[in-house]
Amino acid sequence: MAAADARDSRRRRRWGRFILIGVALLFLGLFLLLPLLAVFAQALAKGLGTYVTAISDPIAWSAVKLTLLVAAVAVPFNLVFGVAAAWAIAKFEFRGKSALITLIDLPFAVSPVIAGLIFILLFGTHGWFGGYLRAHHIRVVFAVPGIVLATIFVTFPFIARELIPVMQAQGKDDEETALSLGATGWQTFWRVTLPNIRWGLMYGVLLCNARAMGEFGAVSVVSGHVRGLTNTMPLHIEILYNEYNYTAAFAVASLLALLALLTLAGKSFLEWRQPELRHAFGQARDRTRRENT
Repeated sequence: MAAADARDSRRRRRWGRFILIGVALLFLGLFLLLPLLAVFAQALAKGLGTYVTAISDPIAWSAVKLTLLVAAVAVPFNLVFGVAAAWAIAKFEFRGKSALITLIDLPFAVSPVIAGLIFILLFGTHGWFGGYLRAHHIRVVFAVPGIVLATIFVTFPFIARELIPVMQAQGKDDEETALSLGATGWQTFWRVTLPNIRWGLMYGVLLCNARAMGEFGAVSVVSGHVRGLTNTMPLHIEILYNEYNYTAAFAVASLLALLALLTLAGKSFLEWRQPELRHAFGQARDRTRRENT
């Protein structure tokens, strides 16, 4: 009797596992894979020649280059900030630490559209610094600098938030040992701290880069939608779609999707190469929340 009950229990658990896996796969298929396949299907609906013509359009390439340029500028800025903030939070105790953690999370709580409006209020024609900028013929909003600033704002938590739990899980022993042996602060950072966080750093850079390339709301507010000058790929896709040029819109969208897939492949590689990153994040997340409260 006990053996039969045990078999029934194992059978129920097995069926429960299969049902949960099936629901998860169905959800992924309907809401992720199917839309992604639809993008590529629509992009190639009128043939490969039409697809190549759409993505080789000079305005489309201008949007691609601007997207890559903005990401190339925003990610290094966030890299420097993320490493510095994570190092300070994880390795030192100081007054205002909880406030700094809260500020790092601010872009997660503020709508990207609001973030764009903030830069309009600061650097727009009638903004706080608008008169000075206009007098010195400096353009920030409706130009590339405004797009870069908005992108930096919405993406700066990603690297810091990946590094903080990794550094907290690693502790201070390695750095303190290096300092006790006579290493300077920079030597400790380059030869001890940086090698220990390299995979977490790369993981955060990938996430930051993905968000920078796909950002729409904040960039839409500050860009001015000038074709060939201030339109990134998401903005260019919106314009083409609103003009009922569906083939070109989906063609450019497929390029953006390919960039996202490359980012996902890099993320998967890092998780496979360094699986303890996720474990370290889980260990330190609760500690970070306690400090934040």
